[in-house]
Amino acid sequence: MIISMQNVQKYYGANLVLADITFEIKPGERVGLIGRNGQGKTTIAKMLTGEHKPDGGSLLIRKGTRIGCLDQIPDYQDETSVYDVLARGYKAVREAQVKMRVLEEQMTLPDVYESEETLQKVLGEYDRLRHAFEQGGGYEMEAHIERVARGLGVPDTQFTRPFRSLSGGEKTKAGLSALLIENPDLLLLDEPTNHLDMHAIEWLEQYLTSYEGTVVVISHDRYFLDKVVTKVIEIEDGEAFTYHTNYSGFQIQKEENLLNQFNAFQEQQKKIKKMQEAIKRLREWAKLNPQNGKFHRQANSMQKALDRMEKIKRPILERKAMDLQLNQNDRSGKQVAVLEDVAKSFGDRRLFQGVSELLVYGERVFLIGDNGAGKSTIFKMLLGDLEPDAGRVQLGSRVEVGYLAQEAAPKDESKTVLQYFRDQVVIPMEEGQARGQLSRFLFYGPDVFKSVKSLSGGEWTRLRLALLTYIKPNLLLLDEPTNHLDIDSREALEEALDDYPGTLLVISHDRYLINRLANRIWALEQSQLTNYLGNFEFYKEKRADRLAVPEPVVIEKKAAPEPTPVPTSKKRVDPYLKAKLETGIAEEESRLQQLDADLADPANSADAALLQSLFTERESVQQRLDDLLEKWMELEE
Repeated sequence: MIISMQNVQKYYGANLVLADITFEIKPGERVGLIGRNGQGKTTIAKMLTGEHKPDGGSLLIRKGTRIGCLDQIPDYQDETSVYDVLARGYKAVREAQVKMRVLEEQMTLPDVYESEETLQKVLGEYDRLRHAFEQGGGYEMEAHIERVARGLGVPDTQFTRPFRSLSGGEKTKAGLSALLIENPDLLLLDEPTNHLDMHAIEWLEQYLTSYEGTVVVISHDRYFLDKVVTKVIEIEDGEAFTYHTNYSGFQIQKEENLLNQFNAFQEQQKKIKKMQEAIKRLREWAKLNPQNGKFHRQANSMQKALDRMEKIKRPILERKAMDLQLNQNDRSGKQVAVLEDVAKSFGDRRLFQGVSELLVYGERVFLIGDNGAGKSTIFKMLLGDLEPDAGRVQLGSRVEVGYLAQEAAPKDESKTVLQYFRDQVVIPMEEGQARGQLSRFLFYGPDVFKSVKSLSGGEWTRLRLALLTYIKPNLLLLDEPTNHLDIDSREALEEALDDYPGTLLVISHDRYLINRLANRIWALEQSQLTNYLGNFEFYKEKRADRLAVPEPVVIEKKAAPEPTPVPTSKKRVDPYLKAKLETGIAEEESRLQQLDADLADPANSADAALLQSLFTERESVQQRLDDLLEKWMELEE
């Protein structure tokens, strides 16, 4: 075993968080650590890293195990660059590289060769360093760093920036990249998909599937768990329950176990009741016949047997979940939102152009795309917070918007949950009524007196959902609504959205949510918005089909213009050069389409090395194509 936990207990003050945690993990296993928020999953991860110690029981980790852990938002307080963070796993290799360069400079000096002893010493040290550099993977270091960073969406333009200057999502991606590059024996990941777009999540799934070490992932992403893990450990009521399957298999097995446990509980309760009745009768007979000690002995013997009996806990078949009910005051018109030939850029960076779509009342549309593609920008245009550079964005008649942004709890908000809720709701509410409403969103007892700035991501989302129920909009704009929610709360949100009568437009990378609710997908890719009439599986299938069929490359040949006098200042176009450029453009576009088809081919999906090679070649081809098009445009001008 690489990890063994036996009867582990952990207290926070007087509060027993972990009562009896027992599980084992073997080398090479990919384990999903799941459970509702607040059950102690992160506490277990901190025990594995040595940050926390058990208050009872035993924790054994195989000697010499290199452990790497990703916090939800990693941080470095000094001036460390992003590249230094990415390359931290190559610390010894980089130190050897620096020393080799110093020795290389020394070897160019004439006085080194004046002494044979000095020369041999320098050459020997250089050879030792070169061997260490080679054994540590120094020659593959740059390619390895760039491959992982690119796969998770960390652009090389960030490499020179201070790590602390990154946003929370950027830090998570860079921290995760650094951890994978470091390649520890035991990889601990806490909600790794929260700040990744779909392409990065799919890349990570493939990477972890072929990871040689042991993986323990804390996640509420059910689709991700199904793809990656082969073993599930559920933490519930201070105990650990192990299932040797993925998440879907866990759901089936848990339901069967609960039903079996409930049946066993009922049978035992019947037996206990009969024994208690028999003990009661024997003691009554003993009172009536005090001379006969037989009845006393039989009653005491039966009572001891009852006391020794291992009692089966009554299983909780239905746990309390968030009670979310979303309604609308009034329905909107049929046309809810219109986007007509919309374009938006920030500086030299073009997000999208020519975007035209119509959102109809009652639709459930999911807006997907890479991070930075412009999804939140479209939301801000619909909300009126941003104007398009071109085109028109307009809401329909009688549209009332409810917006859930992707944001952390405000760090300067000192109000309690109760105060904040009462201040934000549209109708006056007494304290008792407000506390009753908050309890529907799992804020019980002292929870309502927590300061808003101290709330976890899941608590902050639940509080904002509670406020959303009082707005009663007919158009919901939701930006990553399931981030930070545990699985029970995600399922409650799905139920509420499924019953919601109004219109949904949702930004999400939660593929489970998209598959359940979407009847249309807007995919924002390569500055264009493509419409798919189905859920995520339909989108994947149709996108792969679209990429697999190369479109014919047509280069329009302009008709020869009527002869006109050419000004002497105008540059003469070389027809041979122009034809050569057009041929090159056609070849690069054809190669680009073939690479896209190879990347979408399911047969290649499990080969991470091949996919990375295809990604790298695609970027090179795209760059060459851009250069050729730029030169062609210069000739046209």
